[in-house]
Amino acid sequence: MGTADGAPRRHARILSVAAYHPVRSLDNDELVAVHGLDSSDGWIRARSGIRTRGFAAPHETLAFMGERAARRAVRRAGLAVGDIDCVLAATMSHLDDGGSLARAITDRLRPAPRGALDVSAACAGFSTGLELARCLVSGGEFGRVLLVGAERMSDIVEAADRTTSVLFGDGAGAVVVAAADEPGISAAAWGSDGAQGDLLTRAPGHPADPPPGVSGPPYLRMRGPELYRWVMAHVPENAHQALRRAGVAPGELSAFIPHQANDRMITGLVKALALPPTVAVARDVVHRGNTSAASIPLAMDALLAERPGLSGGLALLTGFGAGVSYAAQVVRLP
Repeated sequence: MGTADGAPRRHARILSVAAYHPVRSLDNDELVAVHGLDSSDGWIRARSGIRTRGFAAPHETLAFMGERAARRAVRRAGLAVGDIDCVLAATMSHLDDGGSLARAITDRLRPAPRGALDVSAACAGFSTGLELARCLVSGGEFGRVLLVGAERMSDIVEAADRTTSVLFGDGAGAVVVAAADEPGISAAAWGSDGAQGDLLTRAPGHPADPPPGVSGPPYLRMRGPELYRWVMAHVPENAHQALRRAGVAPGELSAFIPHQANDRMITGLVKALALPPTVAVARDVVHRGNTSAASIPLAMDALLAERPGLSGGLALLTGFGAGVSYAAQVVRLP
C-alpha cells in the first residue's frame, strides 16, 4: 500500500536493544540496613518479588548511563553514532528542569545526532517514546532514531519511605529504531487518566533544594494499593487494544514485556490477559527493581540474553505510571 502521494509506505522496526546497569547493586538486607527501614527481605519479596536493585554511584548520572546504553545499542545494530538521526530520552528522574536529557546524551555522542527530545510520561515513557520513534521513522522525517530510557530513581525516592524506596532502582536501556519494509512496531494504544493523577506524583524541583511553595522535599509519593487496583482494572484492556491494532492474537506472542512495576502485578496482568504458557514473561524487576522509563528496554535486554531464541518473535509491551498515563504496542524483537 502506498501513501497519498504515491510513495511506498515506510514502516519501522527495532534493530537492537542494550542496557547499562550501575556497578553497585543492593539486596534487600543491605537496603534495609543502609536506610534504617522498618522492613525485611521477606516483607519486600512477599509484596514485590524484588530481591536486588541497581544503585547508581555519583558519577553514574542519567547522561552517563544513557550514553553507555546508547553506544551499546548502536554497536549491536551494526551502526556508527553518525548513522543516528535523532535521540529520544524517556525519564522521570531528570532533576535539571532547565535542560534536556536527550541533549545531554547527544552532547556525549560525536558526531551528535541533529534531533533530541525528552519524553515525560513516567513509567509509560518508553512505550510512549517508542510510538514517537515509530511515527518519526515511518513518516520519513528520520531514518534511524535512538530511544533511551534512563532513571536514577534513588534521587527522587525518600530513603525512609518504605513504600517507595524498596521498589525502585537505577539504570538505562536503549533501542535503535529504523525504517523497514515490513511493520516491526505496531501503532500504540495509549492514553491518560488525569483524574487519577494523584496516585503517583512528584512535585517539580530537586529534593535537596525544594522550590518556593513546595511543601517538603519533592520526593516521589505513591498510593500503592489504589494504583495497583487502577492498573488491574485498566491496563489489560489497553493491552488487548494494542493486540487488536496489531492484528495479533495472544497465542501468537513469543513474549510479554510489561513495565516492571512489581512481580505480583506482572503475575496479575498475565492472568488477566489469559496469556498461554508458551509466552515468555519478562520479570527483570526481581533483580533490577522498578526502573520506571528504563524498565522495558532493560527487561527486553535481559530476556533476550537469557533466551536468544526469542529474537524475531512478537512481543507485547505495556507501560503505565504517573499521570496516570499508559501505552502498549506489539513489536518484533531484535
